Amino acid sequence: MRPHTALALVLLDSFGWDVLNHPSNSPDLVPSDYNLFTSLMAHMGGIKFSINEQVQKEVLKWGKGLAGEFFEGGIKKIVPRLTTCIEWDGDYVEKQSTSVSTISRSFFSNTFFLKI
Repeated sequence: MRPHTALALVLLDSFGWDVLNHPSNSPDLVPSDYNLFTSLMAHMGGIKFSINEQVQKEVLKWGKGLAGEFFEGGIKKIVPRLTTCIEWDGDYVEKQSTSVSTISRSFFSNTFFLKI
């Protein structure tokens, strides 16, 4: 177990919370993947970028404009998604209507790698 994972588990245990085991990058259970990235994709759809700096600037501008209600709404969606995943015995993935290739074509006019 990684040190930061162990520390997080100790903290959660101190709250008296039950911790469910799940894959660290489960598409059903990672709140940021669902709330942040679906909203970001909707915002960025149709915008063309030719250099990394343009992408980074637009993402930062978008992020700074998010209100607290955005994050609260995302947090409120977690429980129903976890419940569905538990009911389906972990065999549940929310389907996205947009494919990765469609997203990448809508973001970039040229092919390049993002540096983060």
